[in-house]
Amino acid sequence: MPFFEAALLAFRAINTAKLRSFFTLLGIIVSVTFLVAVVAIIQGLNSYVKDNLTGAIVGTNAFQVRRSPLTVALMDDETIRRMNRRPAIRQDEAEYVRAALPDVQAISIQTGWPSPTEDVRYRGRVLRNATVFGVTPPYQVVQDYEFAAGAPLTDPDIEQRRQVVVIGWSVVSELFATPEAAIGKKIRVGDREYQVKGVVAEKGRVLGQSFDGFVLLPLPTFEAMYGRRLTTTISVKVANADELPGAMARAEEAMRLARGLHPREENNFAVDKADALVSFWTDLTRVLFMVVPAVVFIGIVVGGIVIMNIMLMSVSERTFEIGIRKALGATRRDIRRQFLVEAVALSTLGGLLGVAGGWSLAWLVSTATPLPAQVTAWSVATALALGSGTGILFGVYPAVRAARLDPITALRAE
Repeated sequence: MPFFEAALLAFRAINTAKLRSFFTLLGIIVSVTFLVAVVAIIQGLNSYVKDNLTGAIVGTNAFQVRRSPLTVALMDDETIRRMNRRPAIRQDEAEYVRAALPDVQAISIQTGWPSPTEDVRYRGRVLRNATVFGVTPPYQVVQDYEFAAGAPLTDPDIEQRRQVVVIGWSVVSELFATPEAAIGKKIRVGDREYQVKGVVAEKGRVLGQSFDGFVLLPLPTFEAMYGRRLTTTISVKVANADELPGAMARAEEAMRLARGLHPREENNFAVDKADALVSFWTDLTRVLFMVVPAVVFIGIVVGGIVIMNIMLMSVSERTFEIGIRKALGATRRDIRRQFLVEAVALSTLGGLLGVAGGWSLAWLVSTATPLPAQVTAWSVATALALGSGTGILFGVYPAVRAARLDPITALRAE
């Protein structure tokens, strides 16, 4: 029997019992939908974190000198306790880093954890829980801030401890009609009054989290109000990504020199770039990728068993038909091919419906939530391969059983 004829017979059989075929394929459809949708969401998140979140936190082509690494979630408790005993980064240590890196674009100091939040007020209007940072002027360069109005903080603001602020877009949109209207006005941050010097252009939201609800104070002004933080961060921005490894190595040497560490002593600080966040996220998604196949495998096995049972039932129902075909000259190979193609067609159809369902679910998630989704070719190919493979694996036994039927016995079955 030619393959085309076997495929035609298979689709006729499927079309004859549409509802039964659908419920037969339900396990495969759900499993493939889950596979495509989950992989799409994870891949979308990976791309989103790499392109948006890391740049928003660390800055483009930048790295940080910190008390502890950017990510500590995968460390054991003892390691975290040891890092908490590390000395805080001092402001004078930034001078060692600056001396070691005279050719970089910017070196800034900013206050770290815990970052205070304050209500920001202007003439009866209020923005709740804006994050307040104390920074040196190069911080604005490191973070790639563009100004919608006004001017950035400058060295004289630091030296003279001026009572000025730079505000984020969420603050200005809540308190003023336009960015230009905010410049020169005095706003209250907590219980103190500051003059607005600049407005940072909108940075947007990342995973639903706004990066525009902040107030930047000159570092000495911040410390006069809130005191020294438990952590301080030194940020360094270079011209391009190729310069990062060398700059990070020189910054590490400068910090070791500043702290008088001996060659055999380990670092009591961390030098991290955005890749640390990407690596942390990749480790998390790797765990998810380990769980997803197990769930999909269970669904595929259940779906395959259902297909096998339905095909066995089909063999029983069509015993007379098999007898007629054998009486007319069909060989065992022809019968085996007919039922095997039918099983593969069923499972492949389930895979196609699952891909469509997964694609639709991924689109719905990306449309209705902040979570991005990115359907990949390899997940679609894997889904279709699983569908076809299930048909082959679980369709062999019913096909062989149909092929072994004795034509005389089959003709008497009716």
